[in-house]
Amino acid sequence: MNLEKILAISGKPGLYVLKVQTRTGFVAESLSDGKKITVNLKSNVSLLSEISVYTYEGEKPLAEIMGKIAAKESNGPAISHKEDNATLAAYFKEVLADYDEERVYPSDIKKILNWYNMLQAKGLVVDAEPAAAVAEDTPAVAEVEAAVEKPKKEKKVKE
Repeated sequence: MNLEKILAISGKPGLYVLKVQTRTGFVAESLSDGKKITVNLKSNVSLLSEISVYTYEGEKPLAEIMGKIAAKESNGPAISHKEDNATLAAYFKEVLADYDEERVYPSDIKKILNWYNMLQAKGLVVDAEPAAAVAEDTPAVAEVEAAVEKPKKEKKVKE
C-alpha cells in the first residue's frame, strides 16, 4: 500500500491527497468530499507514509500495518473506530501482536482504523501499486518537503 501522497492535516477532519505545490504551501484535496483546500507551510501536516507505530522491537511503518489489516479483512472494511477501547485493543493485537501497549494509545488505534476505513471506502486499499488516485503532474513529496525547508537566498554583493 502506497501512502506517499496521503496527508493528515492537524485541525482538519479526514485525509487529504497532495495535489500541487504553491508559493506559500500546497493544495490538497479531501478524500471524503473532494473539496480542495490550500494549506500554508505553518500548518502541522503529517504524511501517512512517514507515520510509524511503536512495537517492542522498534517501529513499524503505517503502510505495513494497514497492509496487515487489509490482509486480515481481505481488502474489506475493518471494525469501526467507534467501538469500545477493549474491543479496539483486542482487534489491533490480532493485527500487530507486538505493538507497545504503553506507548500506543486507544486514540492512536482509533485513528489508524478510521484512516484505513476511509482509504478502503475510496478503493485505495490495494495489494499492488499506488494507494492514491493522484494526477501524473503532481510534485513529488520530496519537492514539497524541500520547499518547506528551503532557506532564503542570500543576496550577492558586488565587490
